[in-house]
Amino acid sequence: MSIQIRQIAADVCVAPQLAPEHMGELAGMGFRSVVNNRPDFEHGPDQPAQADIETAARAAGLEYRYLPVSGGFQTPEQVAAMAELLKDLPRPLLMFCRSGARSANLYAQACQLG
Repeated sequence: MSIQIRQIAADVCVAPQLAPEHMGELAGMGFRSVVNNRPDFEHGPDQPAQADIETAARAAGLEYRYLPVSGGFQTPEQVAAMAELLKDLPRPLLMFCRSGARSANLYAQACQLG
């Protein structure tokens, strides 16, 4: 399996859509936390369900949080929630969405909150 990971900070990376079978590989790479920013079934039923990803992440020993955001706009509440996750979750941390772009944008906005 090959996961396309892009580092956006010393201990934060983003990736495109992940599946349950990726969670063990992420743990093996040293990640400690995963944040899923993609709403369930955003583009149809073929997308892995967040509950299945969460089960696999926890089985792999990863912290997992689900914070779905739309591709075009993140609310102030979502940005604040991400800022709290950044404070609380063990790192290295990986965030993912459809392409990784909205996760990177959400990270940048959350960092501006301090």
